[in-house]
Amino acid sequence: MTARTAAHPALIALGAVGAVGAATAVWGIGIERYLFTVREGTASVLAPGSAPIRVLHVSDAHMAPWQHRKQDWLASLAQLKPDLIVNTGDNLGHRDGLDGIRRAFEPFAGIPGVFVHGSNDVIAPSPRNPFRYFMGPSQKPPTPASLDTEALDAYFSEDLGWSALDNTATRLTIAGNRIEFLGVGDAHCEWDRLEDLPAAIDGLGPRDAGTSVIGVTHAPYQRVLNGFVDLGAEAIFGGHTHGGQVCLPGYGALVANCDIPLKQAKGLSTWTADGRTVPLNVSAGCGHSIYAPVRFACRPEATLLTLTARD
Repeated sequence: MTARTAAHPALIALGAVGAVGAATAVWGIGIERYLFTVREGTASVLAPGSAPIRVLHVSDAHMAPWQHRKQDWLASLAQLKPDLIVNTGDNLGHRDGLDGIRRAFEPFAGIPGVFVHGSNDVIAPSPRNPFRYFMGPSQKPPTPASLDTEALDAYFSEDLGWSALDNTATRLTIAGNRIEFLGVGDAHCEWDRLEDLPAAIDGLGPRDAGTSVIGVTHAPYQRVLNGFVDLGAEAIFGGHTHGGQVCLPGYGALVANCDIPLKQAKGLSTWTADGRTVPLNVSAGCGHSIYAPVRFACRPEATLLTLTARD
């Protein structure tokens, strides 16, 4: 009779950890990053008596030309029949990413929209150590390669009819409602110039009593959120965080890549500044860097937010 040697408990534990790690990687890389979802919500921000507005908030596509599943899903969102598109940046993820953006957003032509830039609308992504993301906000590469931002802006503005909002303001009539939009450049790269907004607002002429005010930013840094509230914003839209991208189930985001509280790195919450509290919607985005193709406990998303009249 041959005796069997029992496996050492440490080896069993090590094997179990390895199996869990492998399963997690398979899920995050091979499955969850394709589980696109639409998150819905409601916020009462419009002037009393206003008709509701369906806002489709898209962010952080980080598009590469071969990402056809993401392109098809984004294009399908036109079936939601939004009244307004809010795009909070980082559309490009490859030097030829505009090809995929055109395919994804073509069905939205003619629907009013506004957009701001993230750094990856201007600077091409580069290989990074993914673990550095958990050590603090990411840094720009020392010699970044430029993307064709001019062609992206021309597509959004001329083909789709959207309004650019980097460090400026505009007014649009959406579903019969007069709305003033305030926007800034990517605060993560310190491209935001809040000091330019008062003059931009003054250039629009007097603000009617029934006008609603919405702030739009890529990176929801606290200085930007506070600045928007000070300028009268009644709702704020942001992106950039990816919702943490790799989250801990039951806990949430481990990082936000900016100074917003982690509990507000994704979803609809509120922001208080200068004695006023307004709705804040931070999109977890629908993409990721081509050099970090993973999402875990943080599905790629867009938001359909219905804005209703205040009581």
